[in-house]
Amino acid sequence: MNAARVLGAALLLSAAVAGAYVSGRVSAQRALVTPDEINTVEVTQNALQAVVRIDNRLQRDQLQPGDDPIETGTGFFYKKDLIVTNYHVIEFQDSLSVTLYNGRKVSAKIEGVDPGIDIAILRVTGVTAPKTLGFGSSARLIPGQKLTAMGTPLKIPNFVSTGIFSVMASADNVPRNDNLGGEIGEYLMTTASIQQGNSGGPILDSRGLVVGVADANAAPNNLVPGVIGIAIPGDIVKQSLDDLEKIGVPQRGTLGATLVNLDTLPPALRQLAGLSSSEGALVMDVPAGSAAARAGLRGSLRNSSDQLLAPLGDIIVAVDGVRVTNSFDVTRLVAAKRPGQTVNLRVWRNKKSVDVKVTLLKRTLQQTGR
Repeated sequence: MNAARVLGAALLLSAAVAGAYVSGRVSAQRALVTPDEINTVEVTQNALQAVVRIDNRLQRDQLQPGDDPIETGTGFFYKKDLIVTNYHVIEFQDSLSVTLYNGRKVSAKIEGVDPGIDIAILRVTGVTAPKTLGFGSSARLIPGQKLTAMGTPLKIPNFVSTGIFSVMASADNVPRNDNLGGEIGEYLMTTASIQQGNSGGPILDSRGLVVGVADANAAPNNLVPGVIGIAIPGDIVKQSLDDLEKIGVPQRGTLGATLVNLDTLPPALRQLAGLSSSEGALVMDVPAGSAAARAGLRGSLRNSSDQLLAPLGDIIVAVDGVRVTNSFDVTRLVAAKRPGQTVNLRVWRNKKSVDVKVTLLKRTLQQTGR
């Protein structure tokens, strides 16, 4: 802590003794007792104006009788006219509106999407962000470090909660059923409250910098509210936003091949391939020009009924020396790299183990579909 910060804390504590305090733009009738309280209030007051409510009017074919046609989520300005949120907040949208901190409502359009990490960018016109948030480093978080979450849980505006950073958890431990986030290698886990409607909101460190984007919560069962907050690490979000703005598509690594889980194959077919384990990912289709095709990965043959024929295509069993359980493991391990880098695959081919080196290619706009 530098001298200016030490002096500032001393003055604030002196004011607390006198029964009041003033800190920048923050003031109250009663004194805040601890420096941590002061920090929480300052971070909150500074960031709330950048946080917005997002209302997604869903397409009619996505609704069941009795459904609310509007789903609500959260987002935040990171540039004067650009807002980041979760992709699942704006998925299946018919129209989008954004409500600012002061209650003003404006329409919004999708600027870019990255379903691979469940992130989207919205653009607003006719209004300028009253505040923007910058990104910190999620990789430098320390277990026990304080975090602040902001958003619109249960449609309650400007809701703030605090907690701590607990751990970065492997995506294997965060199962999803929405076919999104397949390229997230690990999630940020926090005790800060993240409930329905928080999705897309910022997770801030004590400097007021974004270190995560709220994504979901975890609970023992469906009968109790989620007690563990789950967020997308800010580092991969920042990287994605930069890619989307400059290129239009994220530039994480991809093989460009279609994969299926080995354990979905009939045991007899696995035995025919000489496999005793159900762990791994079978290469199904290898499009021409893809990184997989250039590296010589072999796809699988099928008959007119779409049934697999022997011999099977390549079966990926390890990526850069790390054994894989399924296609999800392959996807997230490859996604940790960037175009131009290489990834070493251990594959099972014709009952033999073969190493294949794949040089990853730049993604194109044609590769954005889900």
